[in-house]
Amino acid sequence: MYRLLNHIRMRNKMLVIYFLSVFLPIILTNVLFYNAITDNVRNQRIRDIDRTIEQIGNDFRGQVDNAVGLSSFFYADLSTNEILDRDFANAADYLEAYDSYLRRMLNNYTPLSLSLQNVTIYVDNTTLLHSGNIGYLSDELRKEKWYRQALTSAKSHPIFIRTETEDGRFEGFSLIRKLDYFSGRLKKEKLVKIDFKTIDIGEIFSNLNMQGAVYLLNPSGEIEYTTDPAVDWQAADKTLFSSLRSNDWIEFSSRYSGVSYLEGWSIVGTVDEDEVIREVQKSRDFILVSACIMMILPTFVIVVVTRSFNIRIVRILRHMKKVRSQNFEIIQASDFRDEIGQLSLEFNRMILQIKSLIDDVYKAEIQKKSLELERRKAQLNALQSQINPHFLFNALETIRMRSLLKDENETATMIHSMAKIFRSSLTWNKDMITVREELEFIVCFLEIQKYRFEDRIDYHIEVEPEAYACKIPKMLFLPFVENASIHGLEPLKHGGRIDITIRLAGRELIFMIRDNGTGMNAKQIGKLYSYLETNEVMGERIGIQNVIYRTKIIYGAGFRFSVDSAPGEGTGIELHIPQTPEPCETDI
Repeated sequence: MYRLLNHIRMRNKMLVIYFLSVFLPIILTNVLFYNAITDNVRNQRIRDIDRTIEQIGNDFRGQVDNAVGLSSFFYADLSTNEILDRDFANAADYLEAYDSYLRRMLNNYTPLSLSLQNVTIYVDNTTLLHSGNIGYLSDELRKEKWYRQALTSAKSHPIFIRTETEDGRFEGFSLIRKLDYFSGRLKKEKLVKIDFKTIDIGEIFSNLNMQGAVYLLNPSGEIEYTTDPAVDWQAADKTLFSSLRSNDWIEFSSRYSGVSYLEGWSIVGTVDEDEVIREVQKSRDFILVSACIMMILPTFVIVVVTRSFNIRIVRILRHMKKVRSQNFEIIQASDFRDEIGQLSLEFNRMILQIKSLIDDVYKAEIQKKSLELERRKAQLNALQSQINPHFLFNALETIRMRSLLKDENETATMIHSMAKIFRSSLTWNKDMITVREELEFIVCFLEIQKYRFEDRIDYHIEVEPEAYACKIPKMLFLPFVENASIHGLEPLKHGGRIDITIRLAGRELIFMIRDNGTGMNAKQIGKLYSYLETNEVMGERIGIQNVIYRTKIIYGAGFRFSVDSAPGEGTGIELHIPQTPEPCETDI
């Protein structure tokens, strides 16, 4: 595969990359995107219509529930039922009872507040005045269809029915309920008939979110109400909904169950398939436009970029072929910043160097290298002729032994300490040492200082046992001890004291040194803090600046450094070194 690609021209490779990495993925992505968004739009539209049908069903049931609640009041109100059941001697007695109770009850539940057309209580009582929402349950009334339907319902259950005129056409919707709750003690037959406003029901069914027809079906599947203008739902001969079904419809239904007064009734919505497809077509047009834009712009960019690649690479190749025939011609207009421009620039530099080498630089460079080689040899010989440090160590050891032979033990101890410090300062192949090893250097240095100043310098070292085996950079703490001794205590006439504490706190090794010497002013403290910001190192000296610089390189932001000092009050320095302690010994 790779061998085959190596034989294809750059321009053709770019075309392959374009078709495989741009053109085909865009086409495939848009096809998948179109299918996905089409399904999503269609499903979303169906969900919206389904929620609309559910909302219509809930609103319609709310209207019916209002009427059921009103009927329940009359059904369970004992005072109303007793008044309607009483035989009045004259009309004045009835009017007094009506004005004292019935009028107030009926006005409190006015049909207007419940969006109802009319509320009438029919009673088989001839002593009542049949007006003001009170009607006589006559034999003619018992022949009405709606009354016969009321007799078919179970005891106390309201029923929702369609009322009709004498010729069978639609008159309205009503809720009928027999008032027989107190039938054991009250003898007269009573029922309440609540008529709905057809216009209010029409407003519920004419939902603006529904772009199709809505049908109200009775338990037999017959159309009792619809917004479909092609159906004469008010006619005496009712139309079965099943006779209208079409394959071009998408049907949505909400059926009432568990509600006795609407048991078997349902609300059905139908939407043409074209209505749903129309939303999908809007998405399709958007996808096509976006696909064209995504095809044209990348194609234009790729053509421009590949042309820039191809032309300049061909130019470089042409100049390389000229070099083969000893024509050292440089490439014009090679000051571009991309990789091909840099390649052209390097090619020109190479051509110029080749020409220069061919002319005279080659021989001169050979001579220069020879001289440099001789100089290096001279330096090596000079280094080899220097005094071997082991000679110094042996000389110090000889002096120490002679001091011991003369019982000058204190002098021998100081020479031994000086030799240890000198040997450590010349041995840098071991960069990391333990705290224990560093303390040996510190003790040697402090003993030498005590030897110099006798009782003017005293010191105390306190180390947590867990800290002895922790690793630190070599000569990390010693410069701070040296600084405290030389700059802090030496100027004092009566000397002073150095306290050193080393402990572990979590994952940090904390080194604290405090002296009661001359202290530092704000400028000197600021200079120490400035070492944290600078990246300069002062030669090969092992001073505080170099220690801070070296520690920053090793630990980065994990290293922290603080100074507490004032003139005449001594100096305290605290170092925080990131540390993962190893198993350590417990004694020094």
